[in-house]
Amino acid sequence: MKQDMKGRRRLMSGLGLTAAAVALGSGAARAQAPAIRFQPARHTEDEWMDKTPGKHRVIIDVTSAAGVPDAIRFSGNLYTGNKNGYGVEEAEVAIILCLRHSATAFAYGEAIWAKHGKTLDPTATETPTVNPYDSAPRHDLSGLAKRGVQFIVCGRASSGIARRIAGSGGDSDAILAEMVANMIPSSRLVATGVVGVTHAQEYGYSLLYVG
Repeated sequence: MKQDMKGRRRLMSGLGLTAAAVALGSGAARAQAPAIRFQPARHTEDEWMDKTPGKHRVIIDVTSAAGVPDAIRFSGNLYTGNKNGYGVEEAEVAIILCLRHSATAFAYGEAIWAKHGKTLDPTATETPTVNPYDSAPRHDLSGLAKRGVQFIVCGRASSGIARRIAGSGGDSDAILAEMVANMIPSSRLVATGVVGVTHAQEYGYSLLYVG
């Protein structure tokens, strides 16, 4: 009888050790399982971001009229600083400048400002007839385009501008089409500026928020 009891104890003890080993083994397996790395989705609309050559990539996010002058200066500083400090040529620095929210109107050229300046800048004391950041003698934004800066323009905000210009009963779609045909050089209309900015970061562009 005593031998039977001892045998049962050894059997139960062995089963306990086996269960513990299985549990530990499964825990170790779980711990060693490779983590799934997040990979953002890619869209054909964004392919140009990855094709833009450059040793460094920067997305400048501009949301207000007050932020546009700084965005222009910072773009120039990115070119100058990389050249003087690191020997990186302008063609090797990829810059995207996003004009969205209250900065959206400045993505449009002289033809639009000449017709709708008061709607584009309602805070102006006198009705503007030219884009203040892309008119003679400097043409700042067009000048940046010549240096390689690419622009993305918020489509949602642009649609809002077109509706304000059209007013009640007007054809906002026709006005929007006219606006898009008269954007500053190297510009692309995107569904919303915030999506353009976030997608650029997924393509390796460092964010520089201007405000």
